[in-house]
Amino acid sequence: MEDKNSIREKYLEFENFLNLVGTDREQLIITLRKAQNLFGYIPRDIQSLISKKLRIPIVEIYGVITFYSYFITEPEGKYPIHLCMGTACYINKSESLLKEIKNFLNIDIGQVTEDGIFSLSIVRCFGACALAPVANINGKIYSKLTPESLIEILKKYREGRAEA
Repeated sequence: MEDKNSIREKYLEFENFLNLVGTDREQLIITLRKAQNLFGYIPRDIQSLISKKLRIPIVEIYGVITFYSYFITEPEGKYPIHLCMGTACYINKSESLLKEIKNFLNIDIGQVTEDGIFSLSIVRCFGACALAPVANINGKIYSKLTPESLIEILKKYREGRAEA
């Protein structure tokens, strides 16, 4: 958990960034990327701050955030799991992987495990269709997954034995 000074410093850094951007609506994506990189996600209060500064309705900002899978609105776990549910992965049984993850970690899409180790989200495509089904865990792509291989990978992460 971050201390209050660290959080305050991030807010100050972001406000300074917004002052440099000014009111240029064309800077929305860059501004959202800065927020995501700084906070790890884009909190509601930051969305509101961006809305006021760039004079863009918050609903429009939220629409951009939810359109791009890169942006998230909730904190992720230490090891975020992004499971592909695109056509190739779906045909190759990514739905069974999703069921297995949910059961093994006792979380649903958009949730973080109680210990804060894992979070789960789905994406529509990684562009690795020939390797389906695919998941991105902690920034690493895992391919041709089976429910069994996926659980073994998650166990390694939980035990701190996963490859970086």
